[in-house]
Amino acid sequence: MPDEPEAAAEEVVEELVEVRPLPEHPILKGLIEPFADAEWLMSAGQHVVMLPKDQLGSFGQACKVAGFEMAADVTAVDYLGKRRVRFEVVANFLSVEHGLRLRVRCPVPADDTVVPSLVPAYPGANFFEREIYDMFGITFDGHPDMTRILMPDDWVGHPLRKDFAVGDVPVQFKEANKVI
Repeated sequence: MPDEPEAAAEEVVEELVEVRPLPEHPILKGLIEPFADAEWLMSAGQHVVMLPKDQLGSFGQACKVAGFEMAADVTAVDYLGKRRVRFEVVANFLSVEHGLRLRVRCPVPADDTVVPSLVPAYPGANFFEREIYDMFGITFDGHPDMTRILMPDDWVGHPLRKDFAVGDVPVQFKEANKVI
């Protein structure tokens, strides 16, 4: 008769293996699967990928290869006091050929606001990235002309940051001194 403690030790313990959810669509599945840190989900009927910020450039290249013809929009959000990571860069890709939209969200910490540029894959992202730089102070590594686009070159600060003081800009009206 085998010793009972030894028999118990020899029992096979099943491991719970967490399966990463992937989309059923073959184009999206093939795009997302190689990026181990990418998390896919559905939000309001749209495919969304949560991605580390350092992978945005390579993911953009992969989107281009997968048939996403355009970066329809690239923007940023400031979650000051609302989330652990302050900023988020959000890019929306469109594939007319495959009839797909894909939103990519990348958290960007306040102490490291450098993100890879999408311009090498999508030249049209140039002005979106410059606007994000100008308004939020997020810099895009590899961008060909990371300069202000909306504010004067000598402007101090980034107006769409939640901690930017409101009303600090004096307004000068053309005919303010005219008495009627």
